[in-house]
Amino acid sequence: MTASRPLAELPPSTTAGPVPSDVAVALRAAAAEEERGARPIGRSIDLLRQADLLTDDGATDPARTARVLMQVGAANLGVGRLFEGHVNALHLVRLYGTKVQEARVDRQIAEGALLGVWGADGATPVTLDATGQRLQGGKCYASGLGTVTHALVTVDSGPEVRLALVDVTDAAPADPSAWDMQGMRATASGSFDFTGLPVDRIEWIGDSGDYLKEPHFVGGVWRIAALQAGATVGLLDVAATELRAAGRMGAEAQRGRLMDVLMRTWAGMALTERAAEAAADRHIAPDDIVTTSIAARLFTEEVGLDAIRAVEQSIGLRHFEAGSETGRMARDLAVYLRQAARDAFLQRAAQTALGEDGRIWGVFG
Repeated sequence: MTASRPLAELPPSTTAGPVPSDVAVALRAAAAEEERGARPIGRSIDLLRQADLLTDDGATDPARTARVLMQVGAANLGVGRLFEGHVNALHLVRLYGTKVQEARVDRQIAEGALLGVWGADGATPVTLDATGQRLQGGKCYASGLGTVTHALVTVDSGPEVRLALVDVTDAAPADPSAWDMQGMRATASGSFDFTGLPVDRIEWIGDSGDYLKEPHFVGGVWRIAALQAGATVGLLDVAATELRAAGRMGAEAQRGRLMDVLMRTWAGMALTERAAEAAADRHIAPDDIVTTSIAARLFTEEVGLDAIRAVEQSIGLRHFEAGSETGRMARDLAVYLRQAARDAFLQRAAQTALGEDGRIWGVFG
């Protein structure tokens, strides 16, 4: 079986999870070629589309969405990054957009669109120019250049930030060379210059400040936690497979080192699913939803870093060979784990969970 075959030609699924096993196998098989630029990542996105996963915005059954993200992340973290951005963008459109906008986006997705959320400003932040008729500025770390067709772009900042849905299929303003990271190279990330784009070519989604409303902003980082946990499981799985094939899994030190990390990864997965469920529970206070999502995000980050170290120790020098699968997966995971504002997230969660009597139970109370 090759990763390039259409989903209809792949063997029937046998997995009990929400992602068909044939899709997961194909995603994993494609990852190395995607990193080298020998295979467009859009073909893997098409596998998700054929499996009817691109219509999910994470609101109907958040725990199921978390498991989907985990499974995709375990197979192919680059694809998972683009998938998570699509889920996030679709959720924001359905949350803040008009019915007409929702219907239009649903139709575009059915016709092959992929959404993304581009929030990181470049050297010149994206704003309206002095005339109010055009955008100026650009975005950096924009994932999916050439694959994402419509991006939700943050315009202005702070309380007045707005969301603009923009067709980003024009390759001219995109600069993939701006992404010089050691990992996540398959995502075709980079910069995108919006300077001169007329406002009549964008759609405003919601009102000023909607993007920052909780519990949908920071309260949604459970999606990142799900990808982190999934990618960690995927890394451990491949490492264990290699060690068994080499006859090296019999050592107690190997089993103990990897099992310790795996147990904590399982705990992170459970916390992430609870954070996802809480996000859709109207009986839970927004601050508690946000705190639980932060906790899941930070915990899975820590476990992911420990897993990378454990795999390096277990595999040894072969882990650092140019064609090493665990090496590639670890590079991608290390880059993805490094989200912004970690310390601020921790302090925000602590203020809620530890700052008032009775709040320490959080969503488990």
